[in-house]
Amino acid sequence: MLKEFKAFIMTGNVIELSVAVILGAALNGVVKGFTDKIMMPIIGYFTGGIDFADKKIVLTEAVLGADSAVVTPENAIMYGEWINTVINLIIVGFVLFMIIKAYNKTKKKAEEAAPAPDPGPSEIDLLKEIRDSLKK
Repeated sequence: MLKEFKAFIMTGNVIELSVAVILGAALNGVVKGFTDKIMMPIIGYFTGGIDFADKKIVLTEAVLGADSAVVTPENAIMYGEWINTVINLIIVGFVLFMIIKAYNKTKKKAEEAAPAPDPGPSEIDLLKEIRDSLKK
């Protein structure tokens, strides 16, 4: 059973999937940083300085005690963070689209570069040769 598991783990598909997951996690960090540090300030600039991460609909206010400690935390719908997440999704989708497009372009060039194999004689030609050799 251990040998079977080792053979399964060492197949190309599992290793490629592992690499893809690790790269996906790294890409997530890059895209999140790009969105939070570059895109959102630009969007905020054009929307009058709005920071979407702070946008929320408060359902119930936080209850503070006598010593200003939070007794009951605020209950809010954080739609601004959701907007940031949607922008992250759009950026990741666009990046993946560009990667797949470039990959397909190189794949298509490789297919075009490979010459078509010689089809050789057809079945009819072979049968005619056999007929002619039998006549002789």
